[in-house]
Amino acid sequence: MSVAPDMTISLQDRFARELPEMAVRWQAEVPPEARLLVLNEPLAADLGLDAGWLRSPEGVQFLAGNLVPSGAAPVAQAYSGHQFGGFVPRLGDGRALLLGELVDTRGRVRDIHLKGSGRTPFARGGDGLAVVGPMMREYIISEAMHALGVPTTRSLAVVGTGRPVEREARQLPGAVLVRVASSHLRVGSFQYAAATGDVGLLQRLADHAIARHHPSAAEAANPYVALFKGVVDVQASLVAQWMLIGFVHGVMNTDNMTISGETIDYGPCAFMEAYSPDTVFSSIDFWGRYAYGNQPTIAAWNLSRFAETLLPLFSDDVDQAVALAQEAFGEFRQYQGTWSSGMRAKLGLRTDADAGVVGPLIEELLALLAQSHVDYTSFFRQLSRAARGETEPVRGLFIDLAGFDAWLSRWRALGPDAESMDRVNPIYIPRNHLVEEALTAATAGELEPLGRLLEAVTDPYTARPGLDRYASPAPEDFGNYRTFCGT
Repeated sequence: MSVAPDMTISLQDRFARELPEMAVRWQAEVPPEARLLVLNEPLAADLGLDAGWLRSPEGVQFLAGNLVPSGAAPVAQAYSGHQFGGFVPRLGDGRALLLGELVDTRGRVRDIHLKGSGRTPFARGGDGLAVVGPMMREYIISEAMHALGVPTTRSLAVVGTGRPVEREARQLPGAVLVRVASSHLRVGSFQYAAATGDVGLLQRLADHAIARHHPSAAEAANPYVALFKGVVDVQASLVAQWMLIGFVHGVMNTDNMTISGETIDYGPCAFMEAYSPDTVFSSIDFWGRYAYGNQPTIAAWNLSRFAETLLPLFSDDVDQAVALAQEAFGEFRQYQGTWSSGMRAKLGLRTDADAGVVGPLIEELLALLAQSHVDYTSFFRQLSRAARGETEPVRGLFIDLAGFDAWLSRWRALGPDAESMDRVNPIYIPRNHLVEEALTAATAGELEPLGRLLEAVTDPYTARPGLDRYASPAPEDFGNYRTFCGT
């Protein structure tokens, strides 16, 4: 019988020390029966944490937030946010805690953060708890996003609490997610600081963000304009990557947009199957504000709100500050460049292919995909077979066969590279019916479907025998999919 090693964990409390006005010292609730449900062992190794110890009773206590390392100062973070366009001045971590910051094996600072750890002063009437299904959703999809190369917060573990939680008149098993991030600084963090009217606090927050995420900005003539440019740059790149893989975040409020450029808060998110810019999954997005096709526009809107918070730091002269913000916002043009180059890669086309030919070719393809309700992910893998001369599988996806044949002929004339296509177009994504299957099973205590799904989506580009169902769209009887945030 192996014995779990002693483990000394060192967590920093830099956020709590540097920005005490934005942090409330708090402790996680002690669950009746903490039990480790799933542990991300590769991530644990990256963090310098021993998986054997994390599986021990002491390790599970740490993951649940009840064994706090010496010197750590768990806090609930304060932030504001525009939620579906309406400003809420005081949101904050209503059911979450920042345990502290850890330096990983590569010298990078990482937040260790809990979700579902109990009510905090920001709970606003909520119970502060979480249930197994939504926490497992975040685990699955964040790890799939990481495997797809998309910047993201990650999931270290899900711990069952043994506490039943009421959701929609049902008793469901409670759980805590242990999340790892470059930080939890958000556009909403800056909105909170700005709303206090304390320019000194706003400046300390900006300096903290520069040191943590955009250190080169400190050397710029105007560090705060450089910070804004840096955030615009990483967010433009991030949203372009979402669009390229068909990811729909579902709740792009300003409190869900990070300064680091990582995807955060996998609530009502899902992957689009049949291509349509109007795709919406969230049960509360009645007007389609956060539809797939709207995501670039919403990102730009959120970044405009970020710019507004920074105006006092840009210049004492309001007109000059606004002019600097408008000029710096030009960095969002990178969105189009990242998306266009990504689409070229998905189509296997050379970077030097004539833009005047490729641009219309992409636009026509998207129209054909929408017209025939073609599965977005599997289309590109079928298209790589066409690049090898096997055209019938992809032709069979389209209603307008003559229109697609004309498009296919023009595309093949550009000499697409099938091998390079297979390196950027995934076979396996967290398809909605498979996610629901895994979550339903996990809620009932059966974790095997979760393990099989994770096996597929954490190695998304490599075809493997026995995983055919993980590469296929949902059956017709699955119906119109709706997601819920789980609060």
